[in-house]
Amino acid sequence: MADTIARSAQQLGTVIRRVRKKRTLTQGQLGELMSVRQATVSKLEKGAKSAQLQTLLDALAALDLELVVRERTKGQLGDIEDLF
Repeated sequence: MADTIARSAQQLGTVIRRVRKKRTLTQGQLGELMSVRQATVSKLEKGAKSAQLQTLLDALAALDLELVVRERTKGQLGDIEDLF
């Protein structure tokens, strides 16, 4: 999987949903891997403000992904939106 830039909770949720679907997991199955309910996975994928940081980290671990923090690139906003 190529590096993906996400600058909002909604974009990060979209990335998680895409990877989950690519791995042919349902929200319920991912929830089981994370020890959370399907509804929690749904909220995370929608970018809900109520989603907890630990929930995000658990989802990334269950999907064998990692979070990388770096300085922002200076591209146009449209460049980032085109990724989604």
